[in-house]
Amino acid sequence: MIDLLTHAEYIAISEALDVPRSPFIDGKYQRGDGPMMATTNPATGAEIAQISTATAKDVDLAVIKAREAFDQGHWSKLDPEVRKDVLIRLCKLLTRNRRELAVMESVESGKPIRDCELIDLPETIQCIKWHAEAIDKIYDQTAPTRDGAIAMIVREPIGVVAAVLPWNFPLMMLAWKIGPALAAGCSVIVKPAEQTSLTALRVAELAHEAGVPRGVLQVLPGDGPSVGEPLGRHMDVDMVSFTGSTETGRQFLHYAADSNLKKVVLECGGKNPAVVFDDAENLDHVAEHVVNAAFWNAGQNCSATSRLIVHADVKDALMEKITARIRDWKVGDPLDPANHIGALIDAGHCAKVRGYLDTKDDGPFVAPVVIEVSADDKRAREEIFGPVLSVITVASNDEAVQVANATAYGLAAAVFSAGGRNAIRAARDIRAGTVTVNCYGEGNIATPFGGYKQSGFGGRDNGIHAHDQYTELKTIWIDLTDPADGDNVA
Repeated sequence: MIDLLTHAEYIAISEALDVPRSPFIDGKYQRGDGPMMATTNPATGAEIAQISTATAKDVDLAVIKAREAFDQGHWSKLDPEVRKDVLIRLCKLLTRNRRELAVMESVESGKPIRDCELIDLPETIQCIKWHAEAIDKIYDQTAPTRDGAIAMIVREPIGVVAAVLPWNFPLMMLAWKIGPALAAGCSVIVKPAEQTSLTALRVAELAHEAGVPRGVLQVLPGDGPSVGEPLGRHMDVDMVSFTGSTETGRQFLHYAADSNLKKVVLECGGKNPAVVFDDAENLDHVAEHVVNAAFWNAGQNCSATSRLIVHADVKDALMEKITARIRDWKVGDPLDPANHIGALIDAGHCAKVRGYLDTKDDGPFVAPVVIEVSADDKRAREEIFGPVLSVITVASNDEAVQVANATAYGLAAAVFSAGGRNAIRAARDIRAGTVTVNCYGEGNIATPFGGYKQSGFGGRDNGIHAHDQYTELKTIWIDLTDPADGDNVA
């Protein structure tokens, strides 16, 4: 159990942070070729640090070093149990430095420190550890053949991977990508979001300290045109794994098509429904999960429940309980562990979220909002990415499922029903990558996470499925017949 500190103690840690300030390339921090970039505290607007940024020139250097490391085999051909031991050492270093990382993430992203301490850091460490432990437990295969041959189906690391991260879960999304990619034996170049570069840089430093060789894990802070696009177009990058907006994700498909047809895996947006049937029981339980799903991380979550689709027979009773629950969600300084909702990431995003609301408020904080809308209202269709829950009332359970599917997205959904048959049927009928029954969630590290339709492309995060997407499958066919025996054509 993690014990939270006091508000004053977290402030003291934040004031003593020694943050990284430049790209991490070839095993060390070195000045980038780009301009300095300020990283700021979203809650206060105060500058945290000036970071030296990367450009296409630094991308070229990082790719060269990543390819050299991969081809030399210091990591890619290392014994599986040795790679596992190195990543376990990284997990121990992350545990030892978890409080520093939690505070660093909170002050740079505006996330509540309670979430960083209780959710993000533990799940980051668990993810890397899970994939580390899987390294020497994933078996290759043999295929059925004729008597005179053996067919081996083996996985090989795909090569140089570019991991492009979002700002809403900097550490967790970093782990979701480097955990399986490093476990597979790849070299990884991380492009963090411009707003949240610090923790990725610090983790790269800790990984090198743990024994990850030079060039195997590198981090290039900077903007999309200077770093993201050059990585996406680079002829010697074998794969891009991206988490972020659907609009930006499309660009990486274009970059791949225009360059070397590199593999692209996208985890994009969502307009996720919670469907509450007329036979839903224990509405207190339903309200608890809906409120958590809608307002966790201020709704800045691709799998957030942003649509509540509720049967008219239970709507009024459920809304009363949701309203009561929201009162417990305090909004304010992210470093105060009493607060459940911190600051939105920046002024531009605040303006976007407020554009959907009838409010004149200003500043970095937006309190939870519940609004009743029709199914065709833009607030029921567009991804707001803020603490806004749109409520849609339906007259039947069938209509609820139809409305749930009436979206361009298909990332996550939840169904609440006392009838097992109805719940399972709805879970099958809703087109989303993860559907939970009588709860909200994303599964766990062992279950694949990704979306249908415009929510995803090319693969899944988490589980063995994530490990597989950082590998290539190769068939090795061995002919066992004696050439002297005549025809031995496979």
